[in-house]
Amino acid sequence: MPESKLFYEIANLETEQKNPRTENIDIASTRDVLRMINDEDLTVASIVRKEIPNISKAVDKIVESFQSGGRLFYFGAGTSGRLGIVDAVECPPTFGTAQGMVQGIIAGGTKAVFKAQEGAEDKPENGAIEIIKRKIKPPDIICGIAASGRTPFVKGALAEARKKGIFTILIATVPKKQAIKNGMLADVMICPVVGPEVITGSTRMKSGTAQKLILNMLTTASMVRLGKTLGNVMVDLQLTNAKLKERAKRILMTLTGVDYDTAENTLKLSGGNVKTALVILLAGVDVKEAKSRLEKAGGFIKKTLKFGK
Repeated sequence: MPESKLFYEIANLETEQKNPRTENIDIASTRDVLRMINDEDLTVASIVRKEIPNISKAVDKIVESFQSGGRLFYFGAGTSGRLGIVDAVECPPTFGTAQGMVQGIIAGGTKAVFKAQEGAEDKPENGAIEIIKRKIKPPDIICGIAASGRTPFVKGALAEARKKGIFTILIATVPKKQAIKNGMLADVMICPVVGPEVITGSTRMKSGTAQKLILNMLTTASMVRLGKTLGNVMVDLQLTNAKLKERAKRILMTLTGVDYDTAENTLKLSGGNVKTALVILLAGVDVKEAKSRLEKAGGFIKKTLKFGK
């Protein structure tokens, strides 16, 4: 029986090749195994850096989408899908985003987060169905995450999104030409070629690391552009637990020089909104005026206070 088309498609992937630098990992000492893994990981950041022009294009479109009331949806399977979910769920507590503003969708549904769902990624129509079911439309944005640049679930989601005029992004760790050859098309293609994995085909390793770095860049840069930080301090966090409440007080104390009690009282006065509390303290205004200034400045504290650029 001749090999299938899928066999050749997978066999030719960059991520499926053997890594000559780790071919003796099975007889290496524990320390040498760890050094091999670490040596390979050290190559990832510089490879991702080469993709900054494409990542920048994606961030600008994401910011534009958010400013127009749009949402960002990550589509992936397996490790890629889980990484999208991790990035999405961290946005509300870290940056105070509305629930649903950033969403992660994984092939096989919620149960696939905790246990691999065999075959869940193999049907492109399942990706398309999610677009329809969730009523995704412009100005929403779809970001497909597929280390192999060929995942059918992601391919189906991107194709359906493009039919509906939705802006699309693809994150893959194979050459752009290879992803296109496999039928993956997106408006912005972010393709850091990390090369063969430490363990052949184990894309949870370098590929996963590259994807995580890029996802961090997409949302963090977008949130900075939306005024979610003051300098490099996050000031739009949600006070959903004791740690975050104490962090918020420390932020007020650090940025304004007030004592603990003043920080606590101002935070209560602001209804738990760190940005509002900061403007109250830094500008010497009441809650109503602080909120009004923030609204006029688009949420940027430095613009509100008219200091800095």
